[in-house]
Amino acid sequence: VQLQAFGGVLVQPGGSLRLSCVASGNTLSIIYMDWYRQAPGKERDMVARIDTHGSTNYADSVKGRFTVSRDNVKGTWNLEMNSLKPEDTAVYYCSARTRDKRFWGQGTQVTVSS
Repeated sequence: VQLQAFGGVLVQPGGSLRLSCVASGNTLSIIYMDWYRQAPGKERDMVARIDTHGSTNYADSVKGRFTVSRDNVKGTWNLEMNSLKPEDTAVYYCSARTRDKRFWGQGTQVTVSS
C-alpha cells in the first residue's frame, strides 16, 4: 500500500483545513486508516482513526474539532480540521493498517499562526 497525504498549508488560528490521503496498491487490505501528527521535538501521536465500517476514534485534544472520513467516490481518506489552534501545528501523516503491516505516507505540514 502506498499513501500520499496532501493539503497542509499555513492557516490562521480559528481557521479550517482539510487534509486528504490517497492510497494505491492493495487498498482492499486496509483495516483502518489513521492520521498522526508530529510537532517539532515531540513524538508522533495519533489524532484520528477510521475503520472499514466507518467507526471513528479521536484523540482528546481534537475531539469536536476534527472529523475523519472516507470519500468512497474519490477513494480518499480525509481529515477535516476546524477551530485550529497554534498547538495543532505539526507534520500530519496518514497511516494505513493491514492485518500484517502498517504503512506510512509522507507528511504534510500544517502551520497554524497569525
